Amino acid sequence: MFNFSSQRPGFFLLFPNIFGFKGGMQVYSAFLLQALQRLYPHARYRVFLKYDKVTSPRIPARSHTRFTCLGRFPRWLQSLLMLGGTMVMGILERPHLVIATHLNYGVACYWLKRLTGTPYWIVVHGLEGWDLAHPQRQRALRHADRVLAVSRYTRDRLLAEQDLAPDRVDILPNTILGHRFQIAPKPPYLLQRYGLSASQPVIFTLTRLARYKGYDRLLRALVKVRRHIPDIYYILGGKGGDASRILALAEELGLQDCVTLTGFVPDEELCDYYNLCDVFALPSTGEGFGIVYLEALACGKPAIGGNRDGTVEPLDYGKYGCLVNPEDPEAIADNLIAILQGTYPNRTLFEPEILRQKALERFDFPQFCLILARLLESSCFVRAGDCSARELSGLHKSQEI
Repeated sequence: MFNFSSQRPGFFLLFPNIFGFKGGMQVYSAFLLQALQRLYPHARYRVFLKYDKVTSPRIPARSHTRFTCLGRFPRWLQSLLMLGGTMVMGILERPHLVIATHLNYGVACYWLKRLTGTPYWIVVHGLEGWDLAHPQRQRALRHADRVLAVSRYTRDRLLAEQDLAPDRVDILPNTILGHRFQIAPKPPYLLQRYGLSASQPVIFTLTRLARYKGYDRLLRALVKVRRHIPDIYYILGGKGGDASRILALAEELGLQDCVTLTGFVPDEELCDYYNLCDVFALPSTGEGFGIVYLEALACGKPAIGGNRDGTVEPLDYGKYGCLVNPEDPEAIADNLIAILQGTYPNRTLFEPEILRQKALERFDFPQFCLILARLLESSCFVRAGDCSARELSGLHKSQEI
């Protein structure tokens, strides 16, 4: 068993960033740090953040956690410092375990293990690990002491495509803080902001603006939806470099008066946006999992996702959501119309409390902590205080990243 009572760090954590942009990988990394700190409060942590310039002033200083932020350097130098910093500090401090939440950082983990024997884990989310042909990253995967996939879909792809031992590839799925997402009426301030009536049907998408996310096909589907539901309104939230193209497509399709791009949605408004909508839609082709589906379900909203990627897991293979061919605008339109008009055959989608309950039973933060604790204990780490599910259920009510 590893003993965390010594002065040497228990964990090195290699993250892209957690204090600025909040994509799926960033949210996962923040939850992983929180879970480790709760499970092993006396361990020491050194956290390398490639893209963050400074830590958030909202985060209280923790005596056992040190952040190394590399975002103030040029991009090419960030990569060198991530590799060099991990190697140098790893040799000097000899952590018990290194965990990288991006596959690219596994190369540094591999070389540190070669030099010092330090074990390491790599988290694989989705696209970065699918069809992987980079020889150094493949080698880092093969030599990892444990590979954590965020979904069964990603695990299956890794095992099919890479030379990995199945007993070293486990699933630690995405999670949410269930108390932050509640079922509520449409927020008056958002209705006023967008000039909507309370009875007006709204479709909502929240995502990084990247083409594989499927919102362009959703726009094409909206043309048909509008013929059946004339007052439909579509809100696309999220940052990215594709906004101008999407606005041009909306204008080309004659949808400019019923489509809004919000840009970044702040955390304090996130739950309200889910409650503003009547259906959440993200017909993507490249999701490793999709935290946004869980957030929508926790607000009791029916969700539409693609049937060709990790989306199938938060929607439980269609039990608690609608899965469609993400490349078929006609199918997307037909299912949106059925949900909005209340004719969709799976009646569970119209039971908000059930949608919320099932999402939290499987993916609330205490479940994430329990799975992580079992994985660490099976790797000969000290037991995590024998925490029960009930005890862990109070963890998320403390200070959050």
